[in-house]
Amino acid sequence: MINRALFCSAMSLLLVANAPAPDYDIVIRGGRVLDGAGNPWVRADVAIKDGRVARIGQVSGHGAKEIDARGRYVSPGFIDMMDQSGRVLLKNGAAENKLRMGVTTVIAGEGGTPVEAAQIPNYFGQLEKQGISINFGSYYSTTQARMKAMGDGAGNPTEAQMDIMRKEVRTAMEAGAFGVTSALIYPPSSFATTADLIAMAKVSAQCGGFYATHMRDESGDLVKAVNEAIEIGEQSGAKVEIFHLKAAFAPGWGKLMPEAIAAVNAARARGVDVAADLYPYTAGGTGLEIIAPSWVWADGVQKGIERLRDPKLRARMKKEVAAGSMPGWSNLVQASGGFGNVILANGFSQKYAPYHGQSLEKIGVALKRDPADVAWDILLEGLPNRSVALYFMMSEGDIETALRQPWVSIGSDAAASEKLGEMDALGLPHPRAYGTFPRIIAEYSRRRPVISLEEAVRKMTGWPAQRMGLTDRGLIRDGMRADIVIFDLDRLDDVASWDKPTALPTGIDTVVVNGVVTLEDGKHSGAKAGAVLRHGCGG
Repeated sequence: MINRALFCSAMSLLLVANAPAPDYDIVIRGGRVLDGAGNPWVRADVAIKDGRVARIGQVSGHGAKEIDARGRYVSPGFIDMMDQSGRVLLKNGAAENKLRMGVTTVIAGEGGTPVEAAQIPNYFGQLEKQGISINFGSYYSTTQARMKAMGDGAGNPTEAQMDIMRKEVRTAMEAGAFGVTSALIYPPSSFATTADLIAMAKVSAQCGGFYATHMRDESGDLVKAVNEAIEIGEQSGAKVEIFHLKAAFAPGWGKLMPEAIAAVNAARARGVDVAADLYPYTAGGTGLEIIAPSWVWADGVQKGIERLRDPKLRARMKKEVAAGSMPGWSNLVQASGGFGNVILANGFSQKYAPYHGQSLEKIGVALKRDPADVAWDILLEGLPNRSVALYFMMSEGDIETALRQPWVSIGSDAAASEKLGEMDALGLPHPRAYGTFPRIIAEYSRRRPVISLEEAVRKMTGWPAQRMGLTDRGLIRDGMRADIVIFDLDRLDDVASWDKPTALPTGIDTVVVNGVVTLEDGKHSGAKAGAVLRHGCGG
């Protein structure tokens, strides 16, 4: 008598053995495909094989994995043009908060690489060995080169020191950096002159690279700072990327942003390759050290900390904070309209933890301290960590104006979180770390609308890929790398708010990175199919 269980098992194995091999690795069925170039969606299947898009249209063959996308949109993976994950990916390559937003590629490095220029190949190699779940590229910072040559103080470099800086930039470019960056409101970057930056940007330009900048002023002197960035690009030949374009100055809302856009458009019209990215929030987030005038840090960080402890110097500093911005220092308290609009986000100490989410003005009243003293007390108490605040400086009207520009892409200015549901690796509880990319579609395409869905997707896919020279990413076309997001437009929502900055977005349940399903049914699959992206240098 034949054992029924054995018979059924044998028949199953036989059927599997005789089943035809799948034609593709993945077939996404019946979705509304947005190609990333700004074209209207089309209903189509998308077949993926060996990490690339193999066919678009009616796909008769079968995939080893079949995904039903009916009623949902199929888009290229989103590209974060201003990421801060360079350090945290060494600890945890999952980058799950990025994936939950639909991000498959990030460009990091506003503050440079976590290692010096000569160690970049090893750094990239370590990321590859450990594995990452998203594609990762990085800039190198002019400040890194400056500190290598002359430390963290103020002053003009000698020609010998400038030679060291140029050499460091060249080393970084040859290792695969996409260009050089500056963060000109922060010492010691703020001590660099336009001429210094042109000299280093020229080396980047020799490799077809970028000069990407957190500009010298995003407040009252915004247009002057935009013109400096344009000048650096024009004189060096480097492509210019303006980080997080904003008009962070309440008295200039509605005026400064149109003027800045006009300056960029005029430069583009005469052949300067300049563009920008933004995040869609009315508050920026940065350290409390920016509240101290730049001279405090002119002799380095340690001397600056000593100065912050000196009551006589504090008296001078408070007068200067009250007076507004000064040459070489952008006063973000003034830009925010006062201490009432500067909110303590993370003081990195139990002493001040009860005041998180309160304005420095309100904390000052509670502690019977001047709010400037409060800021510096918190900074000192939190060392060696960098205490951070939210500075409410921008208007929704200016965000809308900037977002309508075809050359504006999207960057979160946030890092991957080491653990999902917690603050990003910067220690800054800002909703941009969990909501930026869904918000562009949910808020500015569906709810308002400011831009079309197709344009919103283009700004996050095809345009930044073209901008960065990622010729095989950013579009759903035959032969392109299969970085793909599937989202439900009706359910898509950024969710993260000022009160709940780490709330997870909704509506994005499937993300494919290099042909591997990495987010499935809203959960990380454990896959680490991300690639390190290296910018080529031909000389």
